[in-house]
Amino acid sequence: MTEATRTIVLPSGEHVPMLGQGTWHMAENPLNRTNEINALRLGIDLGMSLIDTAEMYADGGAERLVGEAIKGRRDEVFLVSKLLPQNGTRHGTMAACDRSLARLRVNEIDLYLLHWRGLIPLEETLDAFETLVGAGKIRYWGVSNFDLDDMQELVDLPDGSNVVADQVLYNLERRGIEYDLLPWCQRSGVPVIAYSPIEQGRMLGHAALLKIAARLGVTPAQVALAWVLRQEGVCAIPQSSKPEHVRENRGALDVRLTPRDLADLDKAFPPPDRKQPLASH
Repeated sequence: MTEATRTIVLPSGEHVPMLGQGTWHMAENPLNRTNEINALRLGIDLGMSLIDTAEMYADGGAERLVGEAIKGRRDEVFLVSKLLPQNGTRHGTMAACDRSLARLRVNEIDLYLLHWRGLIPLEETLDAFETLVGAGKIRYWGVSNFDLDDMQELVDLPDGSNVVADQVLYNLERRGIEYDLLPWCQRSGVPVIAYSPIEQGRMLGHAALLKIAARLGVTPAQVALAWVLRQEGVCAIPQSSKPEHVRENRGALDVRLTPRDLADLDKAFPPPDRKQPLASH
């Protein structure tokens, strides 16, 4: 039985967890497999039942890992996977989706994303996405690493308005989307999925985070995550293969940052005052 959790609302009206789990860098070391599976299962128990993966991660290994972790619990999970742009032709998209379904050992992916924009015309990929929806192989489709101009171009295409999410790099140190992309997504009702919401741990020694964490009696990671999760229409997918970190991430949902906290964070991590290139790893 999963814990209740805060949610965001998809354009369809469906609620999905505001805090999920990422799998980037999982399944790369066979020695970590058991811990990674247990971490994903614990996350589901704690209500972090949005699980994000991709055909690229560990060359399909992450999808196989997720498939094992959710075995017998498919109906509890909102499953997200991603298509490599070079596979984005009509035939390539259909074939890649079938491979992902097989690795995940499921009949349907809840949300299927184009991992980043490639050279294949978006119209062709979108046509394949819509066919996959009609075939019952995916429920929704979206994109990843799309900047504002990409999103504006996308929604003007046939069926482009059916996009349900844009997954981008977003955290205290990477705030560029706040200048234009995030406000547009919020106005348009397109949820943003924030990956690397704590910058893969690199920012956690920052003095401002340490000070606010001490003031609130929480951890720096919880402050950083709570900051991302305070935004309307934003969910986050931190990756963790350790049970204690999964529990720590879950605790971020209970952290309420005060106006003083937010002002201190703005001072330490200034918001953008001009257009910035979309950040990515």
